[in-house]
Amino acid sequence: MAEPRGVEGRVCIVTGAARGIGRAIGEALLDEGACVCFADLDGARVANVAEENRERTGGAAIAAAVDVRDRAQVRAMIGRTVEAFGRLDVMFNNAGINKPMNFLDVTEENWHLIMDVNGLGCLIGIQEAARQMIAQGGGGKIVNTASIASRQGFDNVAPYCASKWAVVSLTQSAARDLARHDITVTGFAPGVVDTEMWEQVDRDLMEIGAAERPGQAMEEFSAEILKGRVARPSDITGTTTFLASRASDYMTGQIVMIDGGMTLV
Repeated sequence: MAEPRGVEGRVCIVTGAARGIGRAIGEALLDEGACVCFADLDGARVANVAEENRERTGGAAIAAAVDVRDRAQVRAMIGRTVEAFGRLDVMFNNAGINKPMNFLDVTEENWHLIMDVNGLGCLIGIQEAARQMIAQGGGGKIVNTASIASRQGFDNVAPYCASKWAVVSLTQSAARDLARHDITVTGFAPGVVDTEMWEQVDRDLMEIGAAERPGQAMEEFSAEILKGRVARPSDITGTTTFLASRASDYMTGQIVMIDGGMTLV
């Protein structure tokens, strides 16, 4: 009998899962029969997300509060997941932050905040997930959230672009190192997605004078999308569920663009 190719029974962690893309990733995995730890810096909100999903599906969902920059907290999140479900099969390093500033106004504080969450947080997540997967045996999958900003620089979000280029580099480096342990490391790069994060970016761009009215930034970015519209979180989850599944076992070190054709590379 052939081994199942989906995610049923797989134990997954998704960081940044209290809202937006992260929540959608976790919910899609749960709907396909995975066991999911929804993790986020906002512990109260992510606990509500997990509870709502248990009630909605009757599935195996737990929550964990975590600051991905703190290795001890990341280890505790993984330990909680293993205690609940017995192992860890898939780690989504999805937590991220953006705070637009005009290029000449970027401060060290802005740089370190964004690089620490998006870059260092990804590194720690990869390392600690891999250590658990190696210890338990049987391989595993690590999936990192990049961005269209990992493929080209944008003038008002330079640290964010740099941090997402770092995610691509970490994905490739980890894929090379962890292949011998049967751990694959991949990523996906969304474009403009209609989420709370983009709404906040829109407000921030207005504050720094890079946009004159609400929605302007999203409209201007959308004009470059071949599909003719911004993405919904549900447009992302077909790919993320595939990357978590056994159907993607021969993929590693790759970043999949999910941007509606906005960035052709």
